[in-house]
Amino acid sequence: MFGYRVPAPDEAMLISGGRRGLGGAPFRVVTGHGKFVLPVFRKTRFLTLSMNEAEVVENCVTRQGIALRVRAVIAFKVGNDTESIVNAGQRFLSDQDQMSVLTGRIFAGHLRSIIGSMTVEEIVTERQKLATEVLDTSKSEMAKIGLHVDSLQIQSIDDGDTGYIDAMSAPHKAAIQRQAQIAQAKATQAASEAEQEAARNQAEYARQTAIVQAQYSAEVEQAQAKAAQAGPLAEAHAQQEVLDARTELAERAAQLRQQQLVAEVVKPAEADAQRIRVLALAEAERMKIQAEAAASYDRVALDRMLIDQLPLIVKEAATGLSGANVNVLNGADGLGEIAAGLVGQGLTILDSVRNNLGTPAAQGQGQGQAPGQGEREAGDIKRYLGAPAGRGQAGGGKGDGPVEIQ
Repeated sequence: MFGYRVPAPDEAMLISGGRRGLGGAPFRVVTGHGKFVLPVFRKTRFLTLSMNEAEVVENCVTRQGIALRVRAVIAFKVGNDTESIVNAGQRFLSDQDQMSVLTGRIFAGHLRSIIGSMTVEEIVTERQKLATEVLDTSKSEMAKIGLHVDSLQIQSIDDGDTGYIDAMSAPHKAAIQRQAQIAQAKATQAASEAEQEAARNQAEYARQTAIVQAQYSAEVEQAQAKAAQAGPLAEAHAQQEVLDARTELAERAAQLRQQQLVAEVVKPAEADAQRIRVLALAEAERMKIQAEAAASYDRVALDRMLIDQLPLIVKEAATGLSGANVNVLNGADGLGEIAAGLVGQGLTILDSVRNNLGTPAAQGQGQGQAPGQGEREAGDIKRYLGAPAGRGQAGGGKGDGPVEIQ
């Protein structure tokens, strides 16, 4: 709109003409909003409220008489209150660049006066104290001209060619260098120890790895050797089992052959020998009986005939014995029992014939033979052969073991 003016956010609008401003100022101050300004009759100017910078480079002398060149930077601006804007507008509105020049001169003067009351050591070690004192002493003067200082920074302090600051810092430099060297030596030693420890660890790891590899190799070789021996061992075991089986089979075959030889050769031979012994014994008995009968005048002819037939009876029994399967369980005694049994059977047959014919007592008495003489003679014959009197059963001998005839 024609005649309506609005200041920027970092500006103050100064309207001159018409009414006066605050405190009798020749202008009114407008900030933050617009204002209708009557053309021709009113005049509008703008004052910056933004941040400004002033640099100070000043040669100063300390309390010790040592010349120092100090460089500082001041950050300042026009105050936000109306009074500060009015003070700054009356002084710098026509030439706002003069604010930096005037500020630098003000701070240069205060900087020289404060440094003159301090030593080099205090200036170097207490820069913030120096800046604070300069700000405090210049604050009232800056407020009079409508300016507000935000910060003051001492950027550098130089003593030129005197070398005082270098000499002052020499002990500290030496101490720092010494500490740096010690620290470097410790670091080098620590690095060397770390390297040695790393080398030892690597060597130990390599040793353990070699041991483990050797153990693995030994186990692998042992397993391979066992695997290589497994085949021959298994074959040897198999051959040994075959040999054992063959040996056992040969032993069984030998035992079977021995049993066959006993059954085919020994037992038939023993049976034949026993048969011959039985026949010989029967023949001897026959001859004995014949001798006794010839000596006995009262023996009847029937007894002679039966006695003559006794060897035949025994022979027939012995012939049946030769074809029989005889198991002799008590050795020679058993064979004697068999022979005695055969003879006893023959005598039993003789007694049976006598009893059936009715000759034992009558004939003996008719011929002058004493009663019971025939029985006594038969008992004598049986006792001679080893058979009990009155028994005609096979196996009645004196042997302790049984005799089985099949």
